[in-house]
Amino acid sequence: MTPLHTPQIPVVVLAGFLGSGKTTLLNHLLRNRAGNRIGVVVNDFGAIEIDAMTVAGQVGSTVSLGNGCLCCAVDASELDDYLATLTRPAARLDVIVIEASGLAEPRELVRMLLASDNPRVRYGGLVEVVDAAEFLGTRERHPEIDRHLAVADLVVLNKTDRVSGAALDAVREAVAATGGGAAVVSAVHGRIDPGLLFDPVLRPEEDDTVRQLTFEDLLRDADGDTDLGADGHAHAGHAHTAYESVSFTSDAPMDPRRLMAFLDSRPPGLYRIKGFTDFGAGDPDHTYVLHAVGGFLCFEPRPWARDEARRTQLVLIGSGIDTDALHRELAACRVPLGPERAGPAGTRVRPDLPDVPQARRDADDELERAMWGVLRHVRRPDED
Repeated sequence: MTPLHTPQIPVVVLAGFLGSGKTTLLNHLLRNRAGNRIGVVVNDFGAIEIDAMTVAGQVGSTVSLGNGCLCCAVDASELDDYLATLTRPAARLDVIVIEASGLAEPRELVRMLLASDNPRVRYGGLVEVVDAAEFLGTRERHPEIDRHLAVADLVVLNKTDRVSGAALDAVREAVAATGGGAAVVSAVHGRIDPGLLFDPVLRPEEDDTVRQLTFEDLLRDADGDTDLGADGHAHAGHAHTAYESVSFTSDAPMDPRRLMAFLDSRPPGLYRIKGFTDFGAGDPDHTYVLHAVGGFLCFEPRPWARDEARRTQLVLIGSGIDTDALHRELAACRVPLGPERAGPAGTRVRPDLPDVPQARRDADDELERAMWGVLRHVRRPDED
């Protein structure tokens, strides 16, 4: 049985038709990996150029790259076996990217990931790369692209330097018409900000002034104040695609029913949510690590650390989102403020309830029912 707090590695599916720029985008991520060790699974035959190295596309081959990344060329039926290899603690990977073949059905790869029995992986999103200059021709040759766009969590309109403003608007409208509601970002030469897909990492062997990555570091990264290159250090002036972010902090606990209503009705363009959630009396012993990508959502409860401040801290990342509206909606998810009373063992008691036994029992029952909406997104050890 795997402990509930087993670290999970996000697995990102990178899809798109031949010539869209998937490999260019992948190379960009590997050169600007923000300290992450990235495992790359190539669901294709042929060759993939990674930096200055060409990795032969033989099924079952595994190559260790100089920057600590791994690359496997696999058939889709073997995906789970290779994920098991890549997620072993000895591999020390932080992120796994699956580059799907040009004719792959991304929905099937996503289904395989979501159905995986591997407790060390979690879904990191489906990124569909589109050649904006050739979109209409690709759509005519491959009408199934609409189906791919409809299930994508993030759409990268690549090669936008080759498209006029009116033509680019037409492509955006066509993508929106698929009804997927994915975040859409424009790019040239596959240069998107890696912060859209994964968080920065600091390692003792890479930084003499190492310290634990703080939540403030994540906020700075999401706000776009720094651009971390392949060496994990800041670089200015890189041509990364911009995105919007919302940083939300609350010392008041979050109401589980209200927060789940917000998470279940996320607006189009909101790609990723990360952070920590305090449900107060709903579970006074745990903070809940929140991961959301596209339509996927999971919570990972962990015990509060000694002397840890009890608060909610979230970062929301997307493109074309109304940041002020999102902040207001999150603020409305808080438990009403008021004087708190101490509960058993110093835990907090909801301040909005009268100190009447029956009323409190009813409120506790209601709170327990509300927490079930959260707990259904928690992966249990007996599911592994």
